[in-house]
Amino acid sequence: MSAGTLPPFDPDDPLGIDDLLEPEDLAVRTTVRQWAADRVLPHIADWYERGELPGIRELTRELGSLGALGMSLTGYGCAGASAVQYGLACLELEAADSGIRSLVSVQGSLAMYAIHRFGSEEQKQQWLPRMASGEVIGCFGLTEPDHGSDPAGMRTHAKRDGTDWVLTGRKMWITNGSVAGVAVVWARTDEGIRGFVVPTDAPGFSAPEIKHKWSLRASVTSELVLDEVRLPADAALPEVTGLRGPLSCLSHARYGIIWGALGAARASFGSALEYARTREQFGRPIGGFQLTQAKLADMALELHKGVLLAHHLGRRMDAGRLRPEQVSFGKLNNVREAIEICRTARTILGANGISLEYPVMRHATNLESVLTYEGTVEMHQLVLGKALTGLDAFR
Repeated sequence: MSAGTLPPFDPDDPLGIDDLLEPEDLAVRTTVRQWAADRVLPHIADWYERGELPGIRELTRELGSLGALGMSLTGYGCAGASAVQYGLACLELEAADSGIRSLVSVQGSLAMYAIHRFGSEEQKQQWLPRMASGEVIGCFGLTEPDHGSDPAGMRTHAKRDGTDWVLTGRKMWITNGSVAGVAVVWARTDEGIRGFVVPTDAPGFSAPEIKHKWSLRASVTSELVLDEVRLPADAALPEVTGLRGPLSCLSHARYGIIWGALGAARASFGSALEYARTREQFGRPIGGFQLTQAKLADMALELHKGVLLAHHLGRRMDAGRLRPEQVSFGKLNNVREAIEICRTARTILGANGISLEYPVMRHATNLESVLTYEGTVEMHQLVLGKALTGLDAFR
């Protein structure tokens, strides 16, 4: 191909990654991007400043209408989209705000995924169609006040009482908790760790909201309190016992984060790029100075390397070949690089970078939570360390 036939350089897609996407992929991206632009971006700074997500039930129903809830699951009203399409949706949602992507991730990749993969047919029929439509919001109870990275040490327990189960314990940092209609709760039993589908109107269940957060402020975060919650025998997820259950759900959610974090990075990079083109100091735009261009080049490099990695892992997931260690690879790299992109973007904006007039500081503080949840940096380093050396450093 001669130089004259090359397409022009696109600052929004410098590596031509869109060439790897199918028309259906691009259509999903366009639809979700437009919804976020219409329904989230005009309000998100105010929601974030207030520490609220008003209208969450209406937003969830709209996301259900888009097919974004349980997006990669099949049947029961779910969209049956590809992993790459789900990833693109996560990227666009997090480009608006991490809290919106977290709402979708917890609903689809944790609560719905657990029921879809490990539930009985009756549980699937009862919950999944209503969760896919957004009629019912779900949450996922694994993390506890004293047990985050070590879920094997959980204290929440379920005991048999006749044919019933009785659940007692507490869960912490639970997205969607106080607005959920159903909770998937993991508990110790005499048989090992089991999952339970818990209607949130069950006596003894409560979900006080956690306030005073400085990250993920436009997101509902709660504690779950289970005070001798009595459930019928068929509330237990029948198809799994042990940590394999919750950990496989986490792996699915981490995949969405691999894409989502890049949305926050893209929004921050885009804001810094536009600012550098228009902000003048010393008689010319700051984008014309070498140090600013070096920052922009490094940010673009890491952003689009991350998109390539996410795309590669998405194709592996679609082919049924994505390993948990590879998910750790993506989560570790992309979130770590995304938060660095946000911090660098803040320096380009100078003092304006801390203002909610721009999205950069909001994305940076949100990513502090994303960096921790679904596996801390250290835990993913150890996952990869074990995979590389064959030696377990967890204990």
